[in-house]
Amino acid sequence: MSVPLWVWAAVLAIILVMLAVDLFAHRRAHVVRTREALGWSGIWVTLGLGFGAVVWFVWGPEAGGEYLAGYLIEKSLAVDNIFVIALLFSYFAVPRELQHRVLFLGVLGALVFRAAFIGAGAVLIARFHWILYVFGAFLLYTGVKMARHSAVEVHPDRNLVLRAMRRLIPVTSSYQGQRFLVRQDAGGQDGPRAGRWAATPLLAVLVAVETSDIVFAVDSIPAIFAVTAEPFLVFTSNAFAILGLRAMYFLLAGAMHRFGYLRYGLAAILVFVGAKMLLADVYKIPVWLSLAVICACLAIAVGASQYRNRREERDGGRPAARGHH
Repeated sequence: MSVPLWVWAAVLAIILVMLAVDLFAHRRAHVVRTREALGWSGIWVTLGLGFGAVVWFVWGPEAGGEYLAGYLIEKSLAVDNIFVIALLFSYFAVPRELQHRVLFLGVLGALVFRAAFIGAGAVLIARFHWILYVFGAFLLYTGVKMARHSAVEVHPDRNLVLRAMRRLIPVTSSYQGQRFLVRQDAGGQDGPRAGRWAATPLLAVLVAVETSDIVFAVDSIPAIFAVTAEPFLVFTSNAFAILGLRAMYFLLAGAMHRFGYLRYGLAAILVFVGAKMLLADVYKIPVWLSLAVICACLAIAVGASQYRNRREERDGGRPAARGHH
């Protein structure tokens, strides 16, 4: 698959333009309501699937199928990331009107870090073929671990990057609007440090979100390399899926308890793509089969969750938060 440099430039330009439009639309801090989140989710999904249609038309059905498989993998794993972000926002008591600001910059940082990871992964795979087996074994381990440990916990106090930041710069005790850095006043409660720059809790939240996304990238990027080794498809499927993360968060964060079995579906996807990577030199699983398995795992997990919810609501109970508590 040959991708001219101008195509890379055009795709990056589209991503930057969409980010600018999103930033302009949310330039004022406000609470993102469900209707607004639903509208933006529709825009991002349409953009991602539309780009997949372009890939299908220009480079053929195999490339289009690989892009779609990578997009679905990243989109589904993003759901688990959303729950972790929700826990971080709760831990830091982030005001709802400031959450979009953190998520916007978090996505921007995620695109940069993931581009670096994808470049490094492509180089490693090209030079050391055996690294595929390492990736495959890691995905198998991660999938089994995810299925066995359904509870998700966050411990920002153990975050080494966040602890290092707090040693380097003081953190104010309260939020200061959308600002990440402020100059401390002589009359403030931090009088002895008057005149010094200080971070607000919003910067601490951003650091925590970014580092948690890096951890998730360690899972998702090898998983996408399992369905395609083409860096352009790996990056674009990853990027277009991540662009909708903010809207998806505001759409799903409050309803995560209704998807109690989804984590098991994600675990099954990781196990499948890990096995696919380990078997690559023995049997290459067709793209259509990979798409079918991924869609089936998601459909079964979501369907089982909704069936349990209806049964518990019929019995007069609230849907339990299995897999997300």
